[in-house]
Amino acid sequence: MEVIPAIDLKDGHCVRLRQGRMDDSTVFSSDPVSMALKWQETGAGRLHVVDLDGAVAGRPANSKVISNIAKALEIPVQLGGGVRDLNGLEKTLELGVDRVILGTLAVKDPEAALQAAQANPGKVVIGIDAKNGMVATHGWTEESKIHFMDLAAKFDQEFVAAIVFTDIARDGMHSGVNLDSTEELCRGIKAPVIASGGVHDLEDIRRLKPFEPLGLAGVITGRAIYEGTLDLGQALDLARS
Repeated sequence: MEVIPAIDLKDGHCVRLRQGRMDDSTVFSSDPVSMALKWQETGAGRLHVVDLDGAVAGRPANSKVISNIAKALEIPVQLGGGVRDLNGLEKTLELGVDRVILGTLAVKDPEAALQAAQANPGKVVIGIDAKNGMVATHGWTEESKIHFMDLAAKFDQEFVAAIVFTDIARDGMHSGVNLDSTEELCRGIKAPVIASGGVHDLEDIRRLKPFEPLGLAGVITGRAIYEGTLDLGQALDLARS
């Protein structure tokens, strides 16, 4: 199980939002590249980057910063936010990222998202962001009528690199991970699952460990490692034990 540090980009800065609200952000660094290098030096094996401006605008908005991060790191980078079509996917991969997360496209045009994943095996991650069990899209600004398990089933394919599941209500809130939904997802599909949203401390990593044999491939953490309630080095050691 990987513990994956997150860098959320807004106006070129490293920030964290509460429940995905763009008007409730905290700036943690004006130098995202240095922050990325810090997490790599701590021992992270992968970095999770979100283009928040891109997620809202529907097109990549922090491409230069993302490219600089990818060039500076030796570890792979996975990127989400603003990739809404196949052309956007190709351009994003050209930035040097290892994997691209498709969220809104997976809901609005699942066939196109499946084709993209099939054409780029191991390079496409499906992002499922849910609130009260229902999937949200467009930078979490729109709620669909699709249950997260129904969407996950559509993308339970071997060419899909992983499924990132985020509980929006818990994201950035230090409220603990949604263990019930995470377990349901791990038991319901064969694709690797990455949990996200609500990680607060080492106990959350400990609670997720039993899901590793069920297919939990990783957990993303952001605010907790920035505010110090979770030590990334200790989390990595625990996850790898």
